[in-house]
Amino acid sequence: MRVIATAKSVRITSRKAKLVADSVIGLPVAEALAVLSFTPRHAAKEVAKVIKSAAANAEHNYNLEASSLRVDRIDVDQAGIMKRFIPKPRGMAGSLFKRMSHLRCYVTDEEPAPDRRRRSVVAMPGRSGGQGSTRPAATRRRRPAQLRRAQEAATAAAATATEEEALEVPETTAGDEIETQETDALDPGAAEADAGEAEADAAQDDEEKD
Repeated sequence: MRVIATAKSVRITSRKAKLVADSVIGLPVAEALAVLSFTPRHAAKEVAKVIKSAAANAEHNYNLEASSLRVDRIDVDQAGIMKRFIPKPRGMAGSLFKRMSHLRCYVTDEEPAPDRRRRSVVAMPGRSGGQGSTRPAATRRRRPAQLRRAQEAATAAAATATEEEALEVPETTAGDEIETQETDALDPGAAEADAGEAEADAAQDDEEKD
């Protein structure tokens, strides 16, 4: 649900107000107010006022949760102009225009579309991810140095695992070889019988060839 709040005839030019308003569109209300509190521009105070008013309207008039609200859109329109003059040389007067703006803020509790979803810029208390990020650690974009360190760690782990596998010797294979060697050493007659059978087979093959 979208809730609106309007501030009319604000003593700020529309160009300056748009620069500040565009910096908080898509953010949760609490984060937008935190960003505006540290924005060194005069228009930040007026934009924060209209955002607070829209959040209060949603909370008190429509029973919406304040923690679920986010800034959906902020429209800045040019209002009236107060015309003053400033003294000039030779008794002349110069024009001085004091421009005003109308601010209109929309807050909503609906989830943003995937193409309009915006990453958080403030690390709010109670939110996982750290450093203002609402995305899981596995999906966050890493810097080149972090990627290089991760690749080096993975390569080192793979090399260690390969070395450990090469050092491991199956116990059953070693036992079978030892038993075979001991059996051959203890029974020389069996070895001679095997050699005689092999010679007989070779002689039979030669006769068949002839």
